[in-house]
Amino acid sequence: MVRDPRGAVRRAARWWFAPLPPPPERLRRGPLRPAAFPSPLRSARLTSLLGIALGVAFAVCFATGLLSHLIQHPPGWFSWPARPVGLYRVTQGVHVATGLVCVPLLGVKLWSVYPRLFAWPPVRSLAHAAERAGVALLVAAALFQVVSGVLNVAHWYTPMPFFFTTGHYRVAWLVAGALLLHIGVQLPVVREALRRTRRLPDAGRRRLLTAVGAAAGLITLTTVGQTLRPLESLAVLAPRRPSRGPQGLPVNKTAAAAGTTTVSAATYRLSLTGPGGTIELDLNALNALPQHTVDLPITCVEGWSAGATWTGVRLSDLVERAGADPGRATVLVESLEAGGRYRSSTVDAAHTSDPLTLIALRLNGQVLDPDHGFPARLIAPNRPGVLQTKWVGRLTVRGEE
Repeated sequence: MVRDPRGAVRRAARWWFAPLPPPPERLRRGPLRPAAFPSPLRSARLTSLLGIALGVAFAVCFATGLLSHLIQHPPGWFSWPARPVGLYRVTQGVHVATGLVCVPLLGVKLWSVYPRLFAWPPVRSLAHAAERAGVALLVAAALFQVVSGVLNVAHWYTPMPFFFTTGHYRVAWLVAGALLLHIGVQLPVVREALRRTRRLPDAGRRRLLTAVGAAAGLITLTTVGQTLRPLESLAVLAPRRPSRGPQGLPVNKTAAAAGTTTVSAATYRLSLTGPGGTIELDLNALNALPQHTVDLPITCVEGWSAGATWTGVRLSDLVERAGADPGRATVLVESLEAGGRYRSSTVDAAHTSDPLTLIALRLNGQVLDPDHGFPARLIAPNRPGVLQTKWVGRLTVRGEE
């Protein structure tokens, strides 16, 4: 006997959307009672406008955050150019700025819809229950992203018993999936709300939207100074300032935290391994090589960045000394610190051959401070700060690409 598959689908759909029996009316108390939330400011149009703004902010934040993750943990198919030198500074700055703007947007958006949590009946069908579960997942994931992002900007990891980068990245995909599903469900509602009332919002709602815009602008103005030095004095909400730190430059990880305070100029040796074998260079030998000076920024995932002047040996010169072609070779750069997720980094051929990539020995004309990587550190254009390896002790030139 051949069964009609369309009939099975229709029966499943009827079961999925079939109304469930409502709970007893006597349970409809407190926030569940009719008109428990009488605010005249709430409306479908206001919620739709806030949702569109929040959706755009999330999309920009997700795209720039995904890019940042790929740069820090590049898969085999991904490559990141060395130029323009400040591109990562811009993309990461936009990521942090849009993430902070999401704070007031998400707060007001949740305020505009939270009475729906107490709608009656709480569940109308299995499909309705699944939709509500999806919304709960979206809200929880969005709050996680915003709160963990703010904690990361503040460099306060104690409340997060997980590695921030991994947790933030994985939950971002959860937000993206739940948001796309939510948009698919709510798009007809949004279109209808915007179609029915094309007129401008009334005075009360205009004031609310103006307040949200002002809050977003104020948060941006009081944090963007951690990247833009002319606005540094206004950055009262930013924990980092671009001019504060040893030699006028901020530091995330100190020499004490890395366990490299015992490194001395007298005993330091840089091990350089390549097709030509292994050689060791002491600090005098490095200083005797041709020195070059470049202006490059340090940009961190927390959102701060600062420009500085670096002097040292071109990495391409060292690769040639190791017997390889800088235009085709990659270099594993290892730190003298004993551990840490970023104690080493790989420099691809595009950055290796770039004349701006240095094993820096001086910062702003002075010998590197221990917290900035004395006696030698990597500085390369258009890379995150965690990949600018400090206290460099070993360079391994790998097979040519």
